[in-house]
Amino acid sequence: MNTVSPWRAVWLIAKRELNTRLRTRSFVIGTAVLLVMLMGYVLLQSTLISNEDKSKIGLTGQTAGIAQQLQTAGAAVGEEIETVTVADPAQGRAQVENGDLDALLSGNATELKVLVKSELDNKLRALLTGVSQQEVLNGKLSEVVENPDQVLRTVSATQVQVDSIKPPDPEKAQRMVIGLIVAVLLYMSIVTYGTLVAQGVVEEKSSRVVEILLSTVRPWHLLLGKVIGLGLVGLTQLVIIGGAGLIVASATNVLTLSGVATGALLWGVVWYLLGFLLYAVLYGAMGSLVSRQEDTQSVIGPVNIVLILGFVVGFNLLAQSPEGTGTKILSLVPLLSPVLMPARIAAGTVEVWEIALSLGLTVGAIALFTWLGARIYQNSVLRVGSRIKLTDALKG
Repeated sequence: MNTVSPWRAVWLIAKRELNTRLRTRSFVIGTAVLLVMLMGYVLLQSTLISNEDKSKIGLTGQTAGIAQQLQTAGAAVGEEIETVTVADPAQGRAQVENGDLDALLSGNATELKVLVKSELDNKLRALLTGVSQQEVLNGKLSEVVENPDQVLRTVSATQVQVDSIKPPDPEKAQRMVIGLIVAVLLYMSIVTYGTLVAQGVVEEKSSRVVEILLSTVRPWHLLLGKVIGLGLVGLTQLVIIGGAGLIVASATNVLTLSGVATGALLWGVVWYLLGFLLYAVLYGAMGSLVSRQEDTQSVIGPVNIVLILGFVVGFNLLAQSPEGTGTKILSLVPLLSPVLMPARIAAGTVEVWEIALSLGLTVGAIALFTWLGARIYQNSVLRVGSRIKLTDALKG
């Protein structure tokens, strides 16, 4: 006979899992490793961002005279050009080879020769070509007109008129990066802690601890308490990593969208909870079918395959076509919504009705899988020995 109310029993089991897991060395070390990896990634991105629009060019001989033109042309396209005069071409070549210079110019303004270590960046190629063409044009104009500068000003003032159906989103690139990161973090968290649920069920079953626990609580209390407890452990880790990532990314100017990033984290928390409830019940139910840890992977394999295939396909669609029909449809499928929908929300490619529909479908799927999972768990958790067939567990 139960000595405590159902929800108190669930909470006590969840609290036991939470206290036990948060104090384990694996949780502390795992969180620390993920934080170090995240910090390293953010710092790497910060370095790449600071260098991607900056070029250092060496000038030899007559090319020293176009230093100002290069800097002006670079500023026009958002490229910072640093020029240095190189007296000895051999020394300049050595600087290009060891990476101190991105390019070394020689020849003259109308016939530029460019030395690079491997290949010339397309943006820098277009800039240098434009400067050289401009010098050629100036020379030709000076041969046929008295005031070539006036002609050039008139030509430069001619621009096409552009009308947009909807204004461009200057935050689109960062939104997409945030969306993809959210998708990866949620996928990893659901797989990691879902697997822990299955392993915990098998451990209690093989050690016969479950028989003691079920003398005071019902099977669905035990399963739900374990799911909630481990879910809170995963959520704690997710918030720690996500919060630290936001702070470092903002401090290093990798992310400047504090509102978007914070919103993405909050939606990530919501969808993590839904996704974990959806999958963890299945992981726990499948784990109850076996009595040995070495058999765990064989029973949770189908669940992993669905999640992995859905993530890989959905991630590629999200990266290539975030507003495509395929991406929209997959993000509404309950088994994939917890990973794809928050990523689409962060990327700003989702309508309000899509969010509401996906939430409704996912909650409905959670209710269905909880009922099925509880039935499988109840009919299997006390049966030790060989692996139990799923059809037998459903029949009871």
